Amino acid sequence: MTQHKNITAKITLLGAGPGDPELLTLKGVKALQNADVVLYDALTNEALLEYAPAEAIKVYVGKRSGEHSYPQDTINKLMIDYALNYGHVVRLKGGDPFVFGRGYEELDYATSYNIPVDVIPGISSSIGVPGLQQIPVTHRGLSESFWVITGTTTSGEVSKDIYQAAQSSATVLILMGLKKLAKIVEIFKEAGKLNLPVAVVQNGSSADEKLVVGTVETIESLVQLELIKAPALLIFGEVVSLHPSFKKLVKQYASIA
Repeated sequence: MTQHKNITAKITLLGAGPGDPELLTLKGVKALQNADVVLYDALTNEALLEYAPAEAIKVYVGKRSGEHSYPQDTINKLMIDYALNYGHVVRLKGGDPFVFGRGYEELDYATSYNIPVDVIPGISSSIGVPGLQQIPVTHRGLSESFWVITGTTTSGEVSKDIYQAAQSSATVLILMGLKKLAKIVEIFKEAGKLNLPVAVVQNGSSADEKLVVGTVETIESLVQLELIKAPALLIFGEVVSLHPSFKKLVKQYASIA
């Protein structure tokens, strides 16, 4: 096939950010404009595909909890196949490719075929989403550090790091943890953190974003009441007390008391 002559295989791992298409970097826009193929995940906004040339091939590869359209090894192989046959493949991933995005696995696989890879970071939901809610992940006098933890490990269990994080005074940001909320709350309760402020943000930065704010003691019932669904970010930490709605909560409790 003549179209495959003079093709330079190249892959760009591109972080799409937390959901709002305007949070993509300028470097990300340029990569998409120069794409021959775009492989995109469930957690990326399809509006971003408009930056790619009309003739570029756009392939949805799923990757959402509960409906894994394509296993990771299939995505790896597709990425290589398209790069060798068409040229520049942009692998568009939600958030940042290297924050629970399995980006390094894809980089490693491409390198084994001697295909050059560029990495363009994206705004991770773990930091970007709290920021958009005006919740700082660190704040003088409240939090000197933050943990970013996956709620569910490959074995399906809660990450052991959550037990350690719950003992600390750090802000704890848990991705993919909504299904394990009951267990996570239990861990924080055992650490004596009953009154620790907690926020849960569904579809952070998107038009249908939802936020609930409470404490370790109340957050489960609030999530059920507001029908919060995945994808959602869990934020445990004193910094959540800086959110305006938490201040209202405190006033409500004070008036009841």
